[in-house]
Amino acid sequence: MPETVRPDTASDRRRWARYLVDERAEADVYRRLASRRTGEERAILLALADAEGRHEAHWLALLGGEPARLPRRSASSVVLGFMAARFGSVFALALAQNAEARSPYEDDPAATATMAADERVHHEVVRGLAARGRRRLSGVFRAAVFGANDGLVSNLALVLGIGATGVAPQLVLFSGIAGLLAGALSMGAGEYVSVRSQRELLEAARPSDYADAALADLDLDANELALVYRTRGMAPDAADVRAREVVAAVHAGGTGTLSGHVSEDDDEVVGGAWRAAGSSFLFFASGAVIPVLPWLFGLSGLPAVVLALVLVGLALLATGALVGILSGAPPLARAARQLAIGWGAAAVTYVLGLVFGVSLG
Repeated sequence: MPETVRPDTASDRRRWARYLVDERAEADVYRRLASRRTGEERAILLALADAEGRHEAHWLALLGGEPARLPRRSASSVVLGFMAARFGSVFALALAQNAEARSPYEDDPAATATMAADERVHHEVVRGLAARGRRRLSGVFRAAVFGANDGLVSNLALVLGIGATGVAPQLVLFSGIAGLLAGALSMGAGEYVSVRSQRELLEAARPSDYADAALADLDLDANELALVYRTRGMAPDAADVRAREVVAAVHAGGTGTLSGHVSEDDDEVVGGAWRAAGSSFLFFASGAVIPVLPWLFGLSGLPAVVLALVLVGLALLATGALVGILSGAPPLARAARQLAIGWGAAAVTYVLGLVFGVSLG
């Protein structure tokens, strides 16, 4: 039952109706996401939808039943519902996480303390569900976002810096294309080496089966097997017990191994070397071509500079917002940060180009 509140006003009832619409929208999102999943994830999402149903019942009770007219769903709810229905991806879960974090229930006297606590827990549940997708995306996504932003910023700085010296537009265009190719190849090669090296380091750090063949010949009472487990972080007493169990099992005719279970989480986080290199190459090239477009289509001078800044600015805002959504952070803040960094770097090189242009002139 809802808690006792002061006599409600028209403003209260509009607010409660909006909460009712939001709760129904969130429950619908969780059901749509559940329809695209199986097993434990499906059960968790359906449980979240049921929880939103409890909150819906609270607002219906305060309103005295279904209102004759309900407010429209918010734009964020519409976007979230669309993504959940069409994709069911980590993007939808990240948006749902942000929605749970924006709950106004803690400051609203009409909402119970239990409801406010529920929303905080829901945020952590959705965050946990999104974590798997983030791990799978992180390797390639990191290369893609880094490549695209590097292409946008570095080539914008390059063409503005060269253009500010007063050279012919054709030289600016050729410089931009050369910067695109050189940067994309460098990014792809660097990403391949980076991911490959990281995988090799992880492989070298994993327990091996080098000594497995010798287990049957170890003395049960005098061996250094416990030291192996101590190097892996086990306490001395626990290592002694584990070593004795392994040797005893092998002497009894069983099997034993020192390699242990290998988790695939690290592989998901690092990603594939060729896939990361290809993503880095393509996304750098796709970012680097944007600053060159004005000169590619025949513009020059100030109009080309302004258009390049606008196009790159829009792209930086988009990539920054995307990073914010996937990381569960405010997308507008991340978009503004990307824009400030990109335009700041371009401004420095443009000023330097003007200085060099005057000096050369």
